[in-house]
Amino acid sequence: MPLHRWDSAPDTGQDQESDRAGRDGKHDRHTLAVNPFYGEANPVGGMAEAPPRHRLPDAPLAPSTAYQLVHDELMLDGNSRLNLATFVTTWMEPQAGTLMGECRDKNMIDKDEYPRTAELERRCVAMLADLWHAPDPATAVGCSTTGSSEACMLAGMALKRRWAKRNADRYPSPSARPNLVMGVNVQVCWDKFCAFWEVEARQVPMEGDRFHLDPEAAAALCDENTIGVVGILGSTFDGSYEPIAELCAALDALQERTGLDVPVHVDGASGAMVAPFLDEDLVWDFRLPRVASINTSGHKYGLVYPGVGWALWRSAAELPEELVFRVNYLGGDMPTFALNFSRPGAQVVAQYYTFLRLGREGYRAVQQSTRDVALGLAERITEFGDFRLLTRGDELPVFAFTTADGVTAYDVFDVSRRLRESGWLVPAYTFPENRQDLSVLRVVCRNGFSSDLAEMFVEDLGRLLPELRRQPHPLTHDKEAATGFHH
Repeated sequence: MPLHRWDSAPDTGQDQESDRAGRDGKHDRHTLAVNPFYGEANPVGGMAEAPPRHRLPDAPLAPSTAYQLVHDELMLDGNSRLNLATFVTTWMEPQAGTLMGECRDKNMIDKDEYPRTAELERRCVAMLADLWHAPDPATAVGCSTTGSSEACMLAGMALKRRWAKRNADRYPSPSARPNLVMGVNVQVCWDKFCAFWEVEARQVPMEGDRFHLDPEAAAALCDENTIGVVGILGSTFDGSYEPIAELCAALDALQERTGLDVPVHVDGASGAMVAPFLDEDLVWDFRLPRVASINTSGHKYGLVYPGVGWALWRSAAELPEELVFRVNYLGGDMPTFALNFSRPGAQVVAQYYTFLRLGREGYRAVQQSTRDVALGLAERITEFGDFRLLTRGDELPVFAFTTADGVTAYDVFDVSRRLRESGWLVPAYTFPENRQDLSVLRVVCRNGFSSDLAEMFVEDLGRLLPELRRQPHPLTHDKEAATGFHH
């Protein structure tokens, strides 16, 4: 019997002929199957011509039919609550969902038409400025974004523009190529920033059991063309905080020796919404004069569904005025400095709701519960004897672990693949340059991943281990294909 191509194959001229044949009543493998019971009342009365997959259908479908077709296909996605790879929020209260539904048609950029949504954004910026100890929260500037990636782009642009103004006498020129110093563990958005805005990326490599930036090594990479240094408050590789205060101290010493004044941006995508509540004595934010800007993801430990981030600067002096556009839009004069223009206001409203709903004590309780789950789960995993912890979840509620030295029958990629059979999505990946010998599993604990779910995870892992131990050798042949790493 000849093999047939899967429906996901790209359309060709022959496929288009097949679509036309489908319209003539012939069989077409590139159409969607419609269940007779999708009709509103009469099981056959609501039937419509099977719609094509890869072009617009000729005629409309009943809304219930269109919904069910999309709904059924999405059932094949993973369960987000069991996704231990993602940092983004996978559960919110029904009231937050209702508010988001009420605001999804509001264009966030149109502050003249939706002034109360704009006011809620302004309040969120003020709350974050206060939370992060801005010298004067009333004068700190900031904005919402679609996530931390956009926020990082904005912060990087501000760093580059400030550097260019300070070096206007020699930039642009072949001898003045701007560079940005960071650890090799940064999120990929920083590599994108350097590529998009023509900045040299200078990365501090991992070394031994140090899996993030070393302050002295970072300072040693700085020169007169350095626009700034990025510190990560919560590495996605292992959940550890980078030593921001020590980084600033190393740059202070550099300035004393050389006169170079290098600002710091703190990428607090996750940790900036954890440390203020659980690690209050940790100095990492605007209390350090060298910290010029901070970003965070509202949709990570800010506890909002995906689609919102925040970028804040110490004061207006750190955000060059030429990056702020003032536009006349739908009858109002409006300053904007985000990269995106039109976007829904729903996530910003949800962020304000969550700030209002939880307050400091509520956030502290939620984040402490999440950290407790991470610590407890990490401890249970070590009790198997098959694994070695790299981190234990005592900073971000995230930990990484690898197989113990004596384990040779299987590797982390085998574990990740087998856990997926039970619905658990746990990424396995190899560390970057200098530690490519190290492959790990990472578990991200979030609000909604309860101690009960953690217990189920341990039970499923325990059931797999006897089979894994009986393997003759690791079964993963293509580790590049097996790697799953999600920020």
